[in-house]
Amino acid sequence: MTLGPLIVQSDHTVLLEVAHPDAEDARHALAVFAELERAPEHIHTYRVTRLGLWNARAAGHTDEEIVATLDRYAKFPVPSQVSSEISETMRRYGRLTIERADPDDPGSELVLRSDEPAILREVSSAKKIAPLLGNRIDERSYPVEAWARGQLKQELVARGWPAEDLAGYTPGEAYDIELEAGEGENAWHLRDYQRKAVDAFAAGGSGVVVLPCGAGKTLVGAGAMAAIGAKTLILVTNAVSARQWRDELLRRTTLTEDEIGEYSGQVKEVKPVTIATYQILTSRRKGEYSHLSLLNAQDWGLIVYDEVHLLPAPVFKLTAELQARRRIGLTATLVREDGREGDVFSLIGPKRYDAPWKDIEAQGFIAPAACFEVRVELMESERYDYSVAEDQERYRIAASATVKQQLAKRIIERHPGESVLVIGQYIDQLEAMAEALRAPLITGQTPVDERERLFQAFRTGEIQLLVVSKVANFSVDLPDASVAIQISGSFGSRQEEAQRLGRLLRPKAKGLTASFYTLVTRDTVDQDFAQNRQRFLAEQGYAYTIMNADEV
Repeated sequence: MTLGPLIVQSDHTVLLEVAHPDAEDARHALAVFAELERAPEHIHTYRVTRLGLWNARAAGHTDEEIVATLDRYAKFPVPSQVSSEISETMRRYGRLTIERADPDDPGSELVLRSDEPAILREVSSAKKIAPLLGNRIDERSYPVEAWARGQLKQELVARGWPAEDLAGYTPGEAYDIELEAGEGENAWHLRDYQRKAVDAFAAGGSGVVVLPCGAGKTLVGAGAMAAIGAKTLILVTNAVSARQWRDELLRRTTLTEDEIGEYSGQVKEVKPVTIATYQILTSRRKGEYSHLSLLNAQDWGLIVYDEVHLLPAPVFKLTAELQARRRIGLTATLVREDGREGDVFSLIGPKRYDAPWKDIEAQGFIAPAACFEVRVELMESERYDYSVAEDQERYRIAASATVKQQLAKRIIERHPGESVLVIGQYIDQLEAMAEALRAPLITGQTPVDERERLFQAFRTGEIQLLVVSKVANFSVDLPDASVAIQISGSFGSRQEEAQRLGRLLRPKAKGLTASFYTLVTRDTVDQDFAQNRQRFLAEQGYAYTIMNADEV
């Protein structure tokens, strides 16, 4: 009998032997319910978390299935307490439900119910939950105020008793939205995984769809809009994303320009389908959120949260008050650096569909990618500055190592004829890089029209090299980009690393493999942060080849 690649430990960590022939299959199975914590060369460490198990349960997986996965791939017997705790944790989901007092009357009051009075007594006596409930109806139910629906779900998750929300949704004002398949060269249809994602969302009514960058999350959003058939509010990261959503909806659906409104810093239109930025929703005037009226400007039947892992904290509070509306979150990763994954689970909904990156790559819908970590040295003067600097300034000095300019030039020379993005965090570093490379620069200060002009020139091949700040991390469609050189980033952000690789994953002509280079300053916090940044991509099966600068 072949021993498996996993060692399951009693502290709920799982060690994966990377070189084992079954490692990829085991990694794929683990991704359903476990999170990667560390990913050095030979042994990767995963952790089985409550939230991971509840997301798996909400997506239809059972505790028996997950325990069987661990048993199948384990090198040694799985500790019995781990198996029993997995079962107990997953069985907590749904033992409390939020329902309508009269299931046949969608306007009847909300009720928190459980067939186990002891559980109901426990949660109803909690200080943060008791104010959200009315006087007990009977030993199995409490009334819930409509405004408290979201907050109650948040608090129940925090207590370890995630409620299944069966109270249904306000249908919103019906609006006919259909997918338009096109003709001839423009013909298209939802891919199998996109259709499954739409169906999984429609069956649940709210929740999150996780797909790799470049796998067509916008089309899943359009499919959800067609499935619901109601006025829709779409929330996006920035104005460029808003315009790309608008263009895609015009191409892929029966919607016309007169039916799609943009609500951003530049334009304030409210139409049957309205695309708004997170920034405008969270902007304040005299301490007040001055644009919140948008949330009630129409009888929305669906709210789409694009890049839901970037949802700003104030929007969580607003979303807590929108629990009667259907909600779909779209993202490439549920990782949040602020630790608020539980709020996404509570307020947007549980994970409804998740397609591993390598699965979509194997089907040919995203490009294969090779990842490289190229290690450089600080100059002697920079090393001294680094040694005496404060913590945050130390990262800036390390990440902005002068040698990265020459290294970026050499990498670009290795890829003649390819479209290259140089991506970084610090504006002064990017300005110096753009000048050294004689390349256009796009930052948050670049006007939206100029950004779009440069992005379009890059798409058409008029220019083949762009230096970009974090504004290009998300929702920018650059299908021909095949090389990215990351010179600095937002500290140890796993989500940013995934988004940046995602800029390269559109399928390439002639089956070209994308190349993702991260330039890392050796023996500094830059190297420490790089190890953390790479965790999510390692979880998805991407391995980084370590290189020295002189190997480029």
